[in-house]
Amino acid sequence: MPIKSIRAWLGVDTPAEQDLAPLRETLEALNHLEPDRARYLGAFAYLLGRVAHADQHVSPDETLVMERLVEEHGGIARDQAMVVVQLAKANNQLFGGTANFLVAREFGDLATYEQRVALMRCLFAIAATDESISTAEEGEIHRIAGELRIDRQDLVALRVAYGRHLPGVSRG
Repeated sequence: MPIKSIRAWLGVDTPAEQDLAPLRETLEALNHLEPDRARYLGAFAYLLGRVAHADQHVSPDETLVMERLVEEHGGIARDQAMVVVQLAKANNQLFGGTANFLVAREFGDLATYEQRVALMRCLFAIAATDESISTAEEGEIHRIAGELRIDRQDLVALRVAYGRHLPGVSRG
């Protein structure tokens, strides 16, 4: 870690006000979302992060896909989506096991059934980013589907759509 960063962390050096401006603008823009919308986006990103982190590693490609999905489904700017995804990834690593059910329940309360199915589609997309869905990722998707009360036929349809990426399926 560079000396300047350590000094700033210790509070000896403080970054110039202009260094923080882009982040501050992005955070202020997120603060302008209505509370339910912000909670919806936060839960959406957190659940994406659950699947991405199921194998104990979130790849740069998975992060990019998460950002794109949050941007598209959230109707927010790219820089806002980046912040939401980074916060979700950090929260997932810090609070994963204890917060998982609570966040899923919150999302389920905020989302329509169609939005919950759309999230499930996104979860499969995240898991298939590297062209292969691991057993851990598939297991996490199924746990989330149960927590969100996704109908079996909808889950089966998504599994069929992503079948070539599922564990144990020949890719030849």
